[in-house]
Amino acid sequence: MGVLSLIIKREFISKVRNKSFIVMTFVSPLIFVAVAALIGYLSSMKTEVKHIGIHDESGMFVNDFKSNESYKYHDVSKIDPKILKDSVSQANYEGILFIPSKENLKDYEEAIEYVSEDSPSIGFIADVESKLSDKLMRQNLSSKGIDTVLLDQSKIDVTMHLTKASGEETVKGLNEMKVAIGSAFGYLIMMFIIIYGNMVMRSVIEEKTNRIIEIIVSSIKPIQLMMGKIIGTTFAGILQFVIWAIVGMILLVIANTVFGLNTSTPTTELAMETAKFANVKVYFAEFLKLPLLSMIAYFLIYFIGGYFLYSSLYAAIGAAVDNETDTQQFMFPVIMPLMLGVYIGFFTVMNEPHGTVATIFSMIPFTSPIVMLMRIPFGVPFYQIALSIALLFATFIAIVWVASKIYRVGILMYGKKPTWKELVKWLKY
Repeated sequence: MGVLSLIIKREFISKVRNKSFIVMTFVSPLIFVAVAALIGYLSSMKTEVKHIGIHDESGMFVNDFKSNESYKYHDVSKIDPKILKDSVSQANYEGILFIPSKENLKDYEEAIEYVSEDSPSIGFIADVESKLSDKLMRQNLSSKGIDTVLLDQSKIDVTMHLTKASGEETVKGLNEMKVAIGSAFGYLIMMFIIIYGNMVMRSVIEEKTNRIIEIIVSSIKPIQLMMGKIIGTTFAGILQFVIWAIVGMILLVIANTVFGLNTSTPTTELAMETAKFANVKVYFAEFLKLPLLSMIAYFLIYFIGGYFLYSSLYAAIGAAVDNETDTQQFMFPVIMPLMLGVYIGFFTVMNEPHGTVATIFSMIPFTSPIVMLMRIPFGVPFYQIALSIALLFATFIAIVWVASKIYRVGILMYGKKPTWKELVKWLKY
């Protein structure tokens, strides 16, 4: 067995036998499922109905507010406003909507007031403002002799049917589905890099602090030690992710069976589910038409390239410092490209997957593992993917060379906080 294989085996075994690794491997899925179950339980709970008073001096708006499951509206127009404000303080009402009487409809623009102890939700404000604006518009049209009933009857809602050039039917929201898939891949890579890159860095710092490193490097090359640590940690991380996935799925199935099974589905709900089923089938058919195999293959390629690129940097940082506190000055330049990749992916790729910004950042090696994976579901020319992968692995090789230079010098340095200028000097040794 070669030296590198021995280092990989040693690093892998030391990681999987670590108590914190074992605890987090099996506790994390429990926490995840518990949080998911809690969110599901809280979402299923009926919210308390909020009582809203409508003090409408004009008598024009009050009938437009219809009570629902969330809000119950009360006509309190005949009650003194001061008493109503006191009732809000005493929690008799969630809030009171005060609507004055105005001669000119234009005067209502900033004359309506809502009084409450707590700030109302954005949805509630939008709903109330929409009702008021719609009523004022209708009153304004009526005052000008326009029949609003006829206007409503004249409205025609258009629903576009989306088809491909080949004649196949597609669905709205397909782009969002593509973004979700690409985002899941990109986010998974980012989390793996951050979690296990830090693990590599801490492992280097620990061995350097214990002075074990001096004995190890006397018999092997520093670059072999660095790559052994990275690969060994990678295998441990993949094992942990596989266990998380298996245990998580089992727990979700159990949670759904115990808490989520509803054997008495009401007829109305059943009808709604049946109506939605056809659309779900179309979505699923579209999902299967995506280049899933090539997407998974590209995910693995970018995963390997991106992770090894960043892990080399984490290993170099670990070798350059004596403790985790000293790593802060070097961490921001490493984390920033990952954050930038996520930002570009969510705010640019979704709107313009083939735009200039998305294309450029899918070529930059430090952001391409995230941005390109978000672009691929939309269809990217092969030459762009090939160029992006070539740049990623070329940069990976260059970064490994740079990191190994820093690693070789840094692992034997003690008691000195390195600066960026100092790191550049190490590259010349």
